[in-house]
Amino acid sequence: MNKHKTVIVDDHPIVISGISGLLSDLEIIDIVGKFESGVTLLDYIQANEVDLILMDIFLPLTNGVELCKIIKQKFPKVIIIGMSSQSERSLVMQFIQNGGNGYILKSASFDEFKNCIYKAIEGEIVFSDEVKTIISEPQSEDLDRIPSLSRREKDIVSLLSKGKSTQEIADELFLSFLTVQTHRRNILQKYKTKNVAELMAFLLKNNLLN
Repeated sequence: MNKHKTVIVDDHPIVISGISGLLSDLEIIDIVGKFESGVTLLDYIQANEVDLILMDIFLPLTNGVELCKIIKQKFPKVIIIGMSSQSERSLVMQFIQNGGNGYILKSASFDEFKNCIYKAIEGEIVFSDEVKTIISEPQSEDLDRIPSLSRREKDIVSLLSKGKSTQEIADELFLSFLTVQTHRRNILQKYKTKNVAELMAFLLKNNLLN
């Protein structure tokens, strides 16, 4: 089993210690670094391979939302999961729009942490249970007319949310590559989104990703 080189970033040493202890039994996780600031994290990942980052949202100097964007621009394949004691909807959505792979409340159970990490590694965008509830609640600004997805578009979006490529989706749905590519482009245009990350954030915000 391949181990994912994991770093934990939090400005509270006791939190780092606690999460390290929780994850020490997971066979797929190899904790290679523990940092208390985004600056030391950036220095580390410039010179060392990292697969997974568990990052506090509120860090000194550079907050986790901006830090996620910086890292994803340089290392798009790195999985970044935000951790916070705050579940403000706009904060969650901004983190995901910046490329984050998930958002977990620090009050989440160990099983939630573990399940989110496994699913993120498999390519899904993940949230702890309380965060799911918060982002699924309709907001007043969401009540404008939002286009719905066709059954085929829902199938494609579901597979996109799991990190599937256009070719993988085509194979799974027995469609041509060109057909899936066309659907994918149409879906992005329908919701005025530039890429899959933006699309997923929009669909999550509007409770369209079921």
